Amino acid sequence: MRSGMHIRRAGIVTYLFLAAGAAVAMFPFLWMILNSFKTNKEILLTVPPTFFPKTFYLGGYLKVLFEAPFLRWTLNSLFIAVVTTAAVVFSSALVGYVYAKFRFSGKKTSFLIILATLMIPFEVIMIPEFLVVSWLGLLNTLSGVMAPSLVSAFGIFMCRQFCESIPGDLMDAGRIDGASELGIFLRIVVPEITPAMSALTIFNFMASWNNYVWPLIVINDVRKMPVSLAISYFNGIHAVHPSYVMAASVLVMLPILIVYLIFQRQFVEGLALSGLK
Repeated sequence: MRSGMHIRRAGIVTYLFLAAGAAVAMFPFLWMILNSFKTNKEILLTVPPTFFPKTFYLGGYLKVLFEAPFLRWTLNSLFIAVVTTAAVVFSSALVGYVYAKFRFSGKKTSFLIILATLMIPFEVIMIPEFLVVSWLGLLNTLSGVMAPSLVSAFGIFMCRQFCESIPGDLMDAGRIDGASELGIFLRIVVPEITPAMSALTIFNFMASWNNYVWPLIVINDVRKMPVSLAISYFNGIHAVHPSYVMAASVLVMLPILIVYLIFQRQFVEGLALSGLK
């Protein structure tokens, strides 16, 4: 009886800690949403700051949606995210399959080099990447934004781990039936590693959508900006517009939040599977 009460008390304490942690994590998002309905004057000059807006002000959203090319920015981000995600998923699955099931000279060394790139901070390779993109003539283009993100070392590693768990007899049976190596990859390997590819799709789409630093470096044309740069657009050098910035932040966050709510189960499974492998 006492052990049961201790278990229940421990469960209550655990839930209280989790609720407190969730409240701390959610507070900045709630503050952002509420501030997006305030005027710039109320945000900047009201002392002490108000938590709820005195009057719900929609001027920030109207400014972002109708006085700036927000739809164009959203389409740019969607194009970048879809193309880079498709390229990463396909290349990761193909290269991961090759490293898992084929033997060739320099296999271990080259794979270690791929893994080593995961340990290099972006700040170290930022200037070399910029010089390469500039040399290719891709500055101020969406191609220049996408070029460094078309292949993922993490994706290759993840797909390789999944491919190693596929029995070799399946591939041998396909070869006996006359299937080509590409046919084996598409008809046997891809269905077996679908969970890894789904998780990689979600991770890469979110990373592409939220990418801020690299597009800020490459793009200087307002019409070619991705939606992640909308925040800097409304926060000028000589003027601060927190209402516009908060409204833009909410609108930028909304699509990725919808994607997460739709694919929540796949997202959780992807985290579990990637950790398991």
